[in-house]
Amino acid sequence: MDKIKAYQQVLVDDKGRERIFHGVNFCDKSDYTPGEQIVPDLDEAMIQKIAANGVNLIRLGFTWAKLEPKPGEYNDAYIDALAKVLDLFEKYNIYAFLDMHQDLYSSVTNSDGAPEWAVLLDGIKVKPTRFVWAEGYFWGKACHRAFDNFWANRKVNGKGLQEYYTECWSYVVKKLGDKPAVIGFDIMNEPFPGSSGGTVFKKIVANAVKTVLFDKDVKRTQLIKELFNKEDAIGKVLTHIDYNVFNKITSSADDLIREFDTKVYGPFVSKVAAKIREESDKLIFMENCYYSNLGIPFSAPPITVNGKRDENQLFAPHAYDLMVDTSAYKFASNDRVGGIFGEHKRSQERLGVPVIVGEWGSFGDETDDWLPHIQYLFEVFENNKWGQTYWAYIPGFFENRLMKVFLRPYPKAVSGVIESYHYDLNSKTFTLTFTQGEDACGETIIGTPFEVESVTLDGADYPIDCANYELIIKTTAGRHTIKVKVK
Repeated sequence: MDKIKAYQQVLVDDKGRERIFHGVNFCDKSDYTPGEQIVPDLDEAMIQKIAANGVNLIRLGFTWAKLEPKPGEYNDAYIDALAKVLDLFEKYNIYAFLDMHQDLYSSVTNSDGAPEWAVLLDGIKVKPTRFVWAEGYFWGKACHRAFDNFWANRKVNGKGLQEYYTECWSYVVKKLGDKPAVIGFDIMNEPFPGSSGGTVFKKIVANAVKTVLFDKDVKRTQLIKELFNKEDAIGKVLTHIDYNVFNKITSSADDLIREFDTKVYGPFVSKVAAKIREESDKLIFMENCYYSNLGIPFSAPPITVNGKRDENQLFAPHAYDLMVDTSAYKFASNDRVGGIFGEHKRSQERLGVPVIVGEWGSFGDETDDWLPHIQYLFEVFENNKWGQTYWAYIPGFFENRLMKVFLRPYPKAVSGVIESYHYDLNSKTFTLTFTQGEDACGETIIGTPFEVESVTLDGADYPIDCANYELIIKTTAGRHTIKVKVK
């Protein structure tokens, strides 16, 4: 498999081709269970299905709790299971990046992530979840304290929590980092600030009330009418909250998140990256803070190692609409989520790195009403030349109605600089325009889960050379347009 690296704001392979990734999350959120070392659902039959559906990237998630059940003792049986999965990915030409996943810090604090021994609560009791899974972020004192102690690098058995975390990453990279399918390492899923994150929530709620009541951009009469609708009242109310209004609401917390990003999270990422660099030169993925999923600006600096900017890093932002995973997802706002991704684009330009969107999308109800929103987001990624991994695989994923928009041709490897690409769902036509230099390898690969009906290169018919869900097109120096019609 080609090695993937960062070049300015795009990803390239060792042949110099621009690479685009179309993927999905497979995430094991479980804690350690003695004798149970299975990576869920990722047997060879499933991996064959992944390849057949045109996917070329997996965000492969696991927890710190799964890897290090006791301080300094690693779960080699599970790491060996991951190694076998990665070998199968290589067999089917699928890449992966490794994701140390957490939500609400730990299963102890009602979700997943850190092992029990690394959860320091100072006597605070964990309260059960009552409303939504993420409520611990908003008002969970136990969750906040656990994060505070992690960021303060509190000690267990004489060693700081961050040192344990960093050394665990180093061990994983040493064991798995040289697998050809591995393109890089996602240091922490959606880092959360701790108790200051609770303050962020309070500020956002207070500012939401103020904005809805007094801001001139809020159409209060229409909004109040929607509250009395018998069906989908919340979804219809939120159609009146565009990104402009939403940004006014969340901006009250910008300063708090900026302080976390620059003074806490940024230095932490660079610390972990320095340890990873002792084992591997592959891509290091930096995510945004949990609250930046809402469009609060991400402010961490680029990753540095030994005082120098790391050359092989990328930004892996997440974003969701407020209505995600509800029956009101059909009211998901292109404007709201488009605005959040616009903020992520500004972060990319500030950092000067490529982007793979680590999480996005998720699921609506049993209708097709939410699918146009997903198609819109694909167009955002196309316009920005961003790779992405959909959240997330669930049983029956490749049979879900999502496949009406998820399945698509895309440019896996382009022998030149991509100008634009787009898949038109209605006409089932994929179009790619790029400029090839004199020293380029001349072989472009279009990934497709569909049978190819016809191909044109610069307006002329081109013979179909398609195998293993890949269409190969050879070109010489110059500007080219490829059109692929699929069945």
